[in-house]
Amino acid sequence: MPANAEGRGLLGPLEGEVMEALWATSEPLSVRAVLDHLNEDRRPPLAYTTVMTVMARLAEKEVLHRVKAGRGYLYEPAVADEAGLAVRDVIRDFGDSALAHFVDEARADPRLLKRLERLMREKQ
Repeated sequence: MPANAEGRGLLGPLEGEVMEALWATSEPLSVRAVLDHLNEDRRPPLAYTTVMTVMARLAEKEVLHRVKAGRGYLYEPAVADEAGLAVRDVIRDFGDSALAHFVDEARADPRLLKRLERLMREKQ
């Protein structure tokens, strides 16, 4: 079940389903491929234009990257998961202030601080 189906998250229900389909694969997908995946157990099925519109809007919001492929597009996630989307949006919206608060939170929790330090070493 997509995270946002539980009422949390940054994406609408259908946006979340689209993103779950794309996060589950390591390759860019067409609208048709996502539509086929979403319609596997759905009655009534979604229309192609519905999924195409959702994916185009997600690309406009920079949640998806899209590249021209023939007459259509292939789409892939701009971030690894919904948490990555949340972090990206917080940093975009609040900048250095968000980072400063995050550091303050990490300093207040020794376990979190050690985890953050380890993650930063691993990413170098």
